[in-house]
Amino acid sequence: MPRRKDIQKIMVVGSGPIVIGQACEFDYSGTQALKALRQEGYKTVLVNSNPATIMTDPDLADRTYIEPLTLDALELIIAKERPDAFLPTVGGQTALNLTMELSEKGVFEKYEVEVLGANPETIHLAEDRDSFCQAMKDIKLSVAKGKQVGSVEEALNFAQQSGFPVVIRPSFTLGGSGGGIARNEDEIKEIAVRGLRLSRTHEVLIEESLIGWKEYELEVIRDKADNVIVVCSIENIDAMGVHTGDSITVAPAQTLSDKEYQRLRNAAVAILRRVKVDTGGANVQFAIDPASGRMVVIEMNPRVSRSSALASKATGYPIAKVAAKLAVGYTLDELPNDITINTPAAFEPALDYVVTKIPKFTFEKFPGSDMTLGTQMKSVGEVMAIGRTLRESLFKALRSLESLAPHRPGTLSEEHLSELLSKPSENTLRFVVNAFERGWDIDRVARLTFIDPWFLEQVQAFSRIQQEIRHLSLEELGSDLLRMAKENGFSDRRIAYLCGSTSKQVRDR
Repeated sequence: MPRRKDIQKIMVVGSGPIVIGQACEFDYSGTQALKALRQEGYKTVLVNSNPATIMTDPDLADRTYIEPLTLDALELIIAKERPDAFLPTVGGQTALNLTMELSEKGVFEKYEVEVLGANPETIHLAEDRDSFCQAMKDIKLSVAKGKQVGSVEEALNFAQQSGFPVVIRPSFTLGGSGGGIARNEDEIKEIAVRGLRLSRTHEVLIEESLIGWKEYELEVIRDKADNVIVVCSIENIDAMGVHTGDSITVAPAQTLSDKEYQRLRNAAVAILRRVKVDTGGANVQFAIDPASGRMVVIEMNPRVSRSSALASKATGYPIAKVAAKLAVGYTLDELPNDITINTPAAFEPALDYVVTKIPKFTFEKFPGSDMTLGTQMKSVGEVMAIGRTLRESLFKALRSLESLAPHRPGTLSEEHLSELLSKPSENTLRFVVNAFERGWDIDRVARLTFIDPWFLEQVQAFSRIQQEIRHLSLEELGSDLLRMAKENGFSDRRIAYLCGSTSKQVRDR
């Protein structure tokens, strides 16, 4: 069907200031959406409190308001501009929460504004932990055993019955803000108080721990005709217990059989239909117990997410642009695919390469902060790399961090290394390499880190190549070993360091 002609002016809300957990990816999403809407001939009104973003460039929207992202400010702008529709799904969690506040106050009804992409009922169903868990049970999908609570006392009672550790997740927050893993009663009191304060509904979900389980994400798009595609599958190298924004992730998923992938795919489609994401993209997260194969749904975001930005960059599929056009009436088969041109957007991208994302941390700017990674996001950015194989992609990404200072073998005691491997941190992968260079086997490292053995095999192979090169001069380095090193993501600089030569000499060779 062609675009809707019963609406002429659309209001878009940005995500506001760049903070940990909500950063530039939402400015990217909003910018793409504004371009797509203007391309279709709609008048656009943008509200964003952040002037330092491309999104607020005067050329992108017909009217741009750099105002506080508050209920009162938005109502005044709606009263003045009288938009026909409101698009909240490209402005991160901020936009979704404001949509709920505007709806509850009756602003949309008062000014006859239609919410596009995800209506308030859909947002509530996806973001309210208790409602979402019940919806999953309705479609026979498993969720972690848990309970929605509104007080510290209720949280303590649940933990006493279920045992420790437990995970606390506030409703309507981004990046795991206010949440965490509680291993004793004191930690429950601390995390629950913080979570209850940050949740707009003053509720938190306390649930069984899934620490050590494998984590996957699917980026899914659905249109009003019920066409559904999975743009990209993403697998976390870090196990459950580390927020996905702080995890090293790879696209497409590497350790799923086709049968397992189809199980996740079918579940993701069922979730979008149950939550009623009718026009646009959503991110669905799953956990799988590597021992039993039990699959549980962690959560879903009924909007363009951080992972959507990753999936867009990894595949070239313009998720935000397509989501905006679906919101105004198009179906996937009517939209052109920007990459292949001749095929419609209803075709799923096929990847013959691997993309790796590694989070970037700046703990040095926050003296005294806890550097252990958990369910509350701490990264401030990320690097990405593309390669023909996981190894090439992964170690190119590690180089991109520009902070290669691995601990040399022998500088850590066995006990200290074991302790470091058992606590997720930004240096976990470097400690894994250290362990392999000491001769530790994969099972021992897997027990400490919960990282899937297949990923550890890739790191071990890299470590072996590095050890082989370390004992050779550049003249002694054979062509086959040099080619293998380059195919596995070794830089000229790294090879030069290992051989005791210079980057130029390696390049010349």
